[in-house]
Amino acid sequence: MKPLIAELKRKARKLRHDIVCMIGPGRPGHLGGSCSVADAVAALYFHKMKHDPKNPGWEDRDRFLLSKGHGALAQYAALAECGYFSRSHLKTLKNLGSMLQGHPDMARTPGVEANTGSLGQGLSIACGMALGARVDGREYRVYCVLGDGENAEGQVWEAAMAAAYYRLDKLVGILDMNGLQATGPIRDLMDTSPLPEKWRAAGWHVIEIDGHDMQQIVEALNKADTVRDRPVLIAARTVKGKGVAFAEHNPAFHNGVMTQMQYEEACKALADSEDG
Repeated sequence: MKPLIAELKRKARKLRHDIVCMIGPGRPGHLGGSCSVADAVAALYFHKMKHDPKNPGWEDRDRFLLSKGHGALAQYAALAECGYFSRSHLKTLKNLGSMLQGHPDMARTPGVEANTGSLGQGLSIACGMALGARVDGREYRVYCVLGDGENAEGQVWEAAMAAAYYRLDKLVGILDMNGLQATGPIRDLMDTSPLPEKWRAAGWHVIEIDGHDMQQIVEALNKADTVRDRPVLIAARTVKGKGVAFAEHNPAFHNGVMTQMQYEEACKALADSEDG
């Protein structure tokens, strides 16, 4: 297990480095929420999920939905690292005609399952995929990453109740609880706490973890495989901007602009870091 955890931490660190490089200095980019989910994304793509970069449409692949679509940079970095497309495309982020836009686009980007980013909709899509697997007699799992600010959307709770009612035990939600949204702390804007208790009340099996502890992430994902007759929510406590000191806990970097000095600082810190 130790070599696996060390490798996954290295992958997460590389994803964060790619996130910073994709944004670059002098232009806005969703740094904070992409970095907060990098550990979970690394664990999914490089350990847990069944998928084939050479055959993105493989029917038995596990599905990944990024409901908080503004965190797309973490997914793009993972897809490039897996080989879904050339890493050279990372430099084209949000350019006119690029396959990598500010939110995921299934028509442009290999490996993207759905267009997301209109917050609140991803879990509904994930429920449909999980129900589809049941109807088709397939065993693939569906993983859906949600933001804690996104939990203010009513559609999230409609989907949560439906998933529990239909006993979608191949559905795993990962809740990125970084406590911040675009304009400040969630507690000051629309306080949805206590989220783990609310998801339990909706009928989900909830596992609470430190979302930057790779050991805990892997154990939670493995535990989710054993739960029957109900969906699983991994409630991950995270830091917005994790790994980039000036962006950590800073809502200004939800979609902020790095100076040249900040960009160089972030690149060096992520290159030198040993803990992801």
